[in-house]
Amino acid sequence: MAVTEQGLLAAIASVLDPHTGKDFVSTRAVRNVQIAGGDVAFDVELGYPAKSLVPELRRQFVAAAKGVAGVENVSVNIATKVIAHAVQRGVQLLPQVKNIIAVASGKGGVGKSTTAANLALALAAEGASVGVLDADIYGPSQPMMLGINRRPESEDGKTMEPLENYGVQVMSIGFLVDPDEAMIWRGPMATQALEQLLRQTNWKDLDYLIIDMPPGTGDIQLTLSQRVPMTGAVIVTTPQDIALLDAKKGIKMFEKVGVPILGIVENMAVHVCSNCGHVEHIFGADGGKKMAQEYGMDYLGALPLNMQIRLQADSGKPTVVADPDGEVAQIYKKVARDVAVTIAQKAKDFSSKFPTISISKNT
Repeated sequence: MAVTEQGLLAAIASVLDPHTGKDFVSTRAVRNVQIAGGDVAFDVELGYPAKSLVPELRRQFVAAAKGVAGVENVSVNIATKVIAHAVQRGVQLLPQVKNIIAVASGKGGVGKSTTAANLALALAAEGASVGVLDADIYGPSQPMMLGINRRPESEDGKTMEPLENYGVQVMSIGFLVDPDEAMIWRGPMATQALEQLLRQTNWKDLDYLIIDMPPGTGDIQLTLSQRVPMTGAVIVTTPQDIALLDAKKGIKMFEKVGVPILGIVENMAVHVCSNCGHVEHIFGADGGKKMAQEYGMDYLGALPLNMQIRLQADSGKPTVVADPDGEVAQIYKKVARDVAVTIAQKAKDFSSKFPTISISKNT
């Protein structure tokens, strides 16, 4: 009995995307189906990086295809293609950067920078090209967290080359000033410095640029979220009522400037005693989860109050690279994939398709 494309597609439609719950056939992710006797081959194109899911997905595709009568050999090629998505109206996209994700919090001390670093490293571990812009002018912590203490070089005297570690491109004001020097700048100076850091860095073909935002909803945050082309924002909070109160202000700010919220990460959600295993909700239970429900937003996940997360970040080797197969790294990777999946489902960027109008006197 001859193998038909229809029969094969019907069989592999039983494999579902673990993040969206949809099959890969109806979402047109299955391409280039080739059938030669009992040999079948096809490509699957994901819109988000998911290296850690590929072996299991491949196994499921092969099993589904072999369920079709007459199929003997199955070749599946699973690849990722990340595209640029729409940003706020009237804001110019950055060359060489497809999607910008702001990681923000209403207040300081909730683990925003740690989350930003691990989110970037998790996206990179899943196969994406990733950059980090440390926009926390007054307290830049990415140089220390990502283990970089060099100055960026400039080949043309106008633009800077991003520094790199663990396969992630990084730029921070912390590379340009002494660590002990206080940044005594007013808002407009700080904002301009950030815009220069963003636009005068030679980012190299990034799928995602993570911006570690300064805490709060003041002048710098507002200006950045109006002028920087953001695909969306991730809000970091702890379950504590006072942190949630401030996180809500952050959500409102992004909504006002038209930046979609990609989801909420709940940090320091639970403490498990390293000696006896006793579980304690030091900062309250499920505050972030309830807030996500209240606002109809994605709850991306909860991270424990864990001394290792802090030690690893402080030593310049965050959890995702220090313990890539550990439980906490798996949470960060799932958060990263969920964020990438949410972005993949958003409207594409069509700005490059629009004509540019030029006015000349010689009519």
